[in-house]
Amino acid sequence: MSIASPLALLGRSVIAMQASVGRVAIFTADAVSHLFRPPFYPREFLQALLQIGWLSLPVVGLTALFTGGALALQIYAGGSRFQAESVVPSIVAIGMVRELGPVLGGLMVAARVASSIAAEIGTMKVTEQIDALTTLSTNPMKYLTLPRLLAATLSVPILVAVGDSIGVFGGYVVGVTRLGFNSATYLENTVSYLETWDVISGLVKGAAFGFIVALMGCYHGMNSDRGAQGVGRATKAAVVSASVLILAANFILTEAFFSA
Repeated sequence: MSIASPLALLGRSVIAMQASVGRVAIFTADAVSHLFRPPFYPREFLQALLQIGWLSLPVVGLTALFTGGALALQIYAGGSRFQAESVVPSIVAIGMVRELGPVLGGLMVAARVASSIAAEIGTMKVTEQIDALTTLSTNPMKYLTLPRLLAATLSVPILVAVGDSIGVFGGYVVGVTRLGFNSATYLENTVSYLETWDVISGLVKGAAFGFIVALMGCYHGMNSDRGAQGVGRATKAAVVSASVLILAANFILTEAFFSA
């Protein structure tokens, strides 16, 4: 095998990756360009808001509750090595609000919503319903993609806020009932060390993660192959790409917000 073969394979991989990034960028620009141009579909938006926001609340809430409790146990166990058990309330609150609440909430929504959107739109493509929309002079990007992007971008920050509250409450319950903290002292330490920017940064992350989830679901659904296998591959790709992009975006946003 010549030395050119691995280099050629590497080159094809890089070109394919760049082409994928370009297609996603064009798809994003096309979807966002319809934001201020009529017609609008409020019924589709409200339905997407219900599916993405309200119906995702149980899984996000349960995830945050157990995460907050486990975080309190871990921080207490680590802090006890340095006689720093008193930091549990503040670190649980900051960790949930800055990182764990937005990231875990985004990942849970990605698992539930990105797969659902990709499967729904992919099935519509397979059954030629998207072609029917075009025939009826209805733009699929405006009718299918834009409402879901708006609904996810607006609802996921609310889910993150609720998840943060439940996660901090989970840490409070574990701290008071299992670790021997005084209830009033725990709450005072939680409020004292939590700053407004901590909360705002988490909500901004939630909006970005919601946009990513809906974008990946719509993109892979619109570009799914024909047949059941094509829809399955699109669903899997939507969840994987949304999860990876959420983690990457979390690093970039954390660097932007807290690098100083």
